[in-house]
Amino acid sequence: MDERPNRGMMMEVSISEARGKFHSILARVEKGEEIIILRHGKEVARIVPPKTESKPFPSLKDFRASIRVSGEPLSSTVVTMRNEERY
Repeated sequence: MDERPNRGMMMEVSISEARGKFHSILARVEKGEEIIILRHGKEVARIVPPKTESKPFPSLKDFRASIRVSGEPLSSTVVTMRNEERY
């Protein structure tokens, strides 16, 4: 591959080189490198590693189980307050 020094972990290859060595290019991208594809010396594409996966939200099941209700239910409180306001 025609590696041209560039910023950090980046490599430039021509389209014909990319076609012939696509498997090895993808292997380098998997390791974190960025590959620039050139046509007639001009950049036409970049192959970059995917963004890191975000962590999924934790299950709310444990959180809900940890909540302890104290006092009377809210529905009873609302009914009581409505009845007091009417008279």
